[in-house]
Amino acid sequence: MTLAWALLLGVAIGLSLGALGGGGSILTVPALVYVLGEPARAATTGSLVIVGVTALISALGHARAGNVRWGPGLTFGAIGVVSSVFGTQLNKRIDANLLLLAFAALMLVAAGAMLRRARARRPAPPAPPERRPAGPAGVQTLARPAPAPARTDRARALRVALAGLVVGFLTGFLGVGGGFIVVPALVMSLGYPMPIAVGTSLLVIGINSFASLAERAGSASFHWSVIVPFTLAAIAGLFLGRGLAGRVSATSLTRAFAGLLIAVGLYVAIRSGIGFAG
Repeated sequence: MTLAWALLLGVAIGLSLGALGGGGSILTVPALVYVLGEPARAATTGSLVIVGVTALISALGHARAGNVRWGPGLTFGAIGVVSSVFGTQLNKRIDANLLLLAFAALMLVAAGAMLRRARARRPAPPAPPERRPAGPAGVQTLARPAPAPARTDRARALRVALAGLVVGFLTGFLGVGGGFIVVPALVMSLGYPMPIAVGTSLLVIGINSFASLAERAGSASFHWSVIVPFTLAAIAGLFLGRGLAGRVSATSLTRAFAGLLIAVGLYVAIRSGIGFAG
């Protein structure tokens, strides 16, 4: 029965990752804890394997389409490696119920970020052209929009570095990819279009996941009988999700998934809060 659940949940998480380009990995830890009965710390370790392998395989698919920027992605990932060590050390010391409470909070934050992204995807109505006063010949001319203020390279570098440190810490602490932070950071700081931001973020997630695994390797327990089928099912779901993405609106998928995150996040918060209080 455990194997059947691992396969089913793996497909579901890979499906969401393939359809949305990110976000699905955040459901891995709750699935391992509340459905498959894994201890919280073991679940965050198993999640790193599942998320890391699935993200890198997905990144290779995006790379074939030209949607991965290797230089910035490797740099972003290297920054996160530093903070992932601190996140991993904190994971070893914190109470398991408090760890899950933090995870529930992160799920609700991720849901909010996804809903904001869904709103941003809606096309805005075209603005009426601004007209200048008539010239000498009585002909009105269209005014050119004012150029946006240039962002300095230093400000961009600081934003990317900060996002890299936050994502690395979350990966080490909670075993999540953090794509809901990486993607907006790449879009806003480096001006990447969404497909390139998603593809590059998957590379970053893979780097951070395996860096955190290396830090845990000597002390963590790996339940391979759960991790291996879960990972293989997630990879299968990944390819199914890519097919789904071409048939269903990305905005609809994002909203539905954000609603699922809110429901699961509230459930985790209630369960872990009761455990922590008791």
